[in-house]
Amino acid sequence: MTLAQAPLLVNGATHSAQTFRQMIKDLSHGSEGVTEAADLKVAPLPVPGGGVQIADGSAVIRGKASAWQGSYTAYNIGTATVDIAPTGAAPRSDLIVLRVQDPEFEGGLDPAKDAVNFFDVIPNVSSTASVVPKGVTGVPLARVDLPASTGTVTAGMIRDLRRVANPRRERTLYTAYPTKMSKAWKDDDKWHDWPPEARWQIPVPAWATKMIVTITVAGLRMDFDSLYGKLQLVFGTVHGQDTVVDDNQGQVVRRQTTVVADTLTLPASYRGTTQVLYMQAKMAKDWKGDLSVDGGSSIIADVEFTEGPV
Repeated sequence: MTLAQAPLLVNGATHSAQTFRQMIKDLSHGSEGVTEAADLKVAPLPVPGGGVQIADGSAVIRGKASAWQGSYTAYNIGTATVDIAPTGAAPRSDLIVLRVQDPEFEGGLDPAKDAVNFFDVIPNVSSTASVVPKGVTGVPLARVDLPASTGTVTAGMIRDLRRVANPRRERTLYTAYPTKMSKAWKDDDKWHDWPPEARWQIPVPAWATKMIVTITVAGLRMDFDSLYGKLQLVFGTVHGQDTVVDDNQGQVVRRQTTVVADTLTLPASYRGTTQVLYMQAKMAKDWKGDLSVDGGSSIIADVEFTEGPV
């Protein structure tokens, strides 16, 4: 194997299709899938019938015929309609694929007049199938699981199989340092915003679909009596899971480190906006101990946004 000539982009050189396919492979880190979270989503027809519609968007497709085939890009502008054949006496699962059939490697299509990238329906796949058959250059978009004697595709029959080729991630640390004592003192079994320092304005990336949050409270102070309560994080109006604080050491002053964490699915309306991240505490009314933060406490919020299909 010799070094391919010429490297992109050199004046006077002739660049083959393979050179550009290798460039796509390199720039996409060898991954394949849709470009952004909402790209090429499969949905029922506006009036459910014998087919589905595919949203606009683009994708990267890794060549499967050769180790040096490289990768392709394809895009859809507008909504495409794909027919799905009705079932007979038995149920059937069909795989909907964005496919490339390059005549350099397979088939006999003529790129000058034929569509070499197209939406394809691969029928009679396993009811658990999630990848394209071996040797097929394409990316799976959805699986349609049709019951017997059915000619209408509904939303409940469509299993989304898209993955983002190179999902974006963004991670930021936020900190807070109380300067005076603040107690979660209302022992009423109700949620109250606390502590006041644990409150941050968080910008949400326009592409984010999930948010992974870890709030660490170091130097959490307890005194007066034994206590029982719960802490949770809130982002906008989305509440995270509860973290229990359960301490039976009596009246001595003691400290501990507590972690409150969750993975949140972001509402679509949050993307590209700024939302407030804060904490709440709920202290049991049958326990009289005090939970507090003070100048000996530090609060760290680790916020990571991730991208995935929606």
